[in-house]
This record gives sequence, structure tokens and C-alpha cells, in this order.
Amino acid sequence: MNLTNGVHAGRATAWVLVGLLGALTLVALLAPVLAPADPIQPVGGVQLAVGTPGHLLGTDSIGRDILSRTLYGLRTSWFSALAVVAVGLLVGGVVGVTAGVAGGWVDTALMRVTDLFLALPSTLVAIAIVAALGPGLTNTLMGISVVWWPYYARIIRSEIRSIVARPHVEAARVTGVGGPRLVFRHVLPGAVPTAIVTASLDIGNVVLLLAGLSFLGLGQPSPAPELGADTAANTQLLLTAWWVPVVPGVAVLVLSLVANLAGDGIRTLVTRR
Repeated sequence: MNLTNGVHAGRATAWVLVGLLGALTLVALLAPVLAPADPIQPVGGVQLAVGTPGHLLGTDSIGRDILSRTLYGLRTSWFSALAVVAVGLLVGGVVGVTAGVAGGWVDTALMRVTDLFLALPSTLVAIAIVAALGPGLTNTLMGISVVWWPYYARIIRSEIRSIVARPHVEAARVTGVGGPRLVFRHVLPGAVPTAIVTASLDIGNVVLLLAGLSFLGLGQPSPAPELGADTAANTQLLLTAWWVPVVPGVAVLVLSLVANLAGDGIRTLVTRR
């Protein structure tokens, strides 16, 4: 009875965490509606304090509403992270499934290429790519995506190799099932839970990397609202108007924390059936 209650409590907590993720996604979607002002244009006095009427989180050094910029920055960071994870999962999934199902020299060749990318310092490579292409959100996403897929390729390949060796796949082969039907009907469904859990746990890492590149000036050019860039541009105000650089930094923290907690929740829901 105690074990059953513990399982139910764990699943309930997991659903709460996933609900937080859904709420955060909803906030990101509704940022244009929730934002009280234009995030780019000055709308009030300079460096108004937190709690100022009409400006809940104050204004920055040129009078722009911080709440509006934070909501738009959260929207950009969240959907950019989802895009990077989706691309990494797609490319890594294709490589991993192909290597796991084909085996032999195909597996060896694809995994050596994957190992080559894994051996590179991913953050430095992403910075180099963005620096070469020029600052901008699209270039930043491209730079990160280039180095993000190998992790998924390795994990999915390992899972596929395990599934291919299972009796139901062997039975399907004996009955004449082969090619795409074998992959999509008997092999791939078994790897989907692992892929979902891996991706959900990875979103927080991408959020932090995006914020870091933005902090270094490799994100969208000013005056676009970006959490990392807004923190970097106002660090000199930390002792005089702390809310200007701290609020976007806290938004990055909340975004990453909720993503990681929700990833744990999804893992609980997927693995405890």
C-alpha cells in the first residue's frame, strides 16, 4: 500500500511539473498579449524602480519596460531552445536509427563521424560558427544545432541496437517483415520514450547556452529583447539599479529550472507505467 501511494504521489508531482511547463509555454505564446508596453520603445522614466505604477518590474536605462522585454525575451529563448532540441533530435534520430538498424560498416562510419563531433568543444564550436556567420538569432540557432545532434545520435543508436536484438523484432524478420515497415512498426516505437525523455531533460541546457551566447553579444542585435543580452548590457547598473540586469537573469534561471524539473516529471511519467 505504501509503495502504491508513493508511486501515485510521484506521478502527481510529475503532472504538476509538466503543468508548470505547459503554463510557461502558454506565457511565452501570449507574450504579445501579456506585455503591458512595447518592448523596444521607451515608455517611461529612466530606471524606474520595481513596483512603479504601470511598470511592475521597473524600466531600464533608456526607459523601456522591463516586464515587456522579459516576456518577449522569454518567448524568444523558449521557442529557440525548442527549435534547437527538435533539430538535434531529428538529425540525431535519423543518424542513430540508421546506424542501429543497418549495423556493420554503416554503423561504424556514422558513429565515427558522431564521435568526431562529440570530441569537439561544443560551446566553442558554436561560438566560432556564430562569430563567422555574424550575430543574429538564426545564426545562433544554426551554430548550436550543428554541435547538438551527436548526443541524440549516440543515445538513440544504443537504444535501437537494444531493440533490434529483442525477440519480437527477430520474429518479425522471420515472418518476412523488413525495410521501412520493420523500422517504423517494430523498432522505432520502442525508442520514442527514450528520445522524449532525453529531449525534455536537455531543453534547460539549451536555454542556458542560448543565454550565454546572447550575453556575449552573439544573439539578436540590439534593441531586440533577449534575456542574456539585456543582462550583459546593464551589468554596470548592478549596484545602483539592480533590477535592470537581475530581472532578465532571474528569468533565465526560472526558464532553465522549470525545463529541468519538467524533464524529470516527463521521465517519471514515461518510465513508471
